[in-house]
Amino acid sequence: MTHSPGFLNLVNDAKTRVREIDIERYKRMVSAGEAHLLVDTREDSEWTAGHVKGAIHLGKGVIERDIEAKVPDKGTTLVLYCGGGFRSALAADNLQKMGYTNAISLDGGWRALKDAGVELEK
Repeated sequence: MTHSPGFLNLVNDAKTRVREIDIERYKRMVSAGEAHLLVDTREDSEWTAGHVKGAIHLGKGVIERDIEAKVPDKGTTLVLYCGGGFRSALAADNLQKMGYTNAISLDGGWRALKDAGVELEK
């Protein structure tokens, strides 16, 4: 997908402030049993088409509004994913501004998760 320069500027700015991990690091987290909550930040239609088993859905359009009710502990490790890692970086940046101290963006997002063979569901 080709993104507009303005959007890419926003994402690149957010990425200077957020922690990112790649799929290999995420797989090691899972293998090691590191406590975390996997959050799908994609649109409703993307979630409905398929998502990672065990993930919760808080789309980019509502995550800031709904996160405190769903995840009141601001120290929870949140691994956020979207299609490729751009919207999740923006969401992680905003969650940090809200006081969440362990918001992590998964670089490569849904595509990397699917390619890695993680368990999916519809």
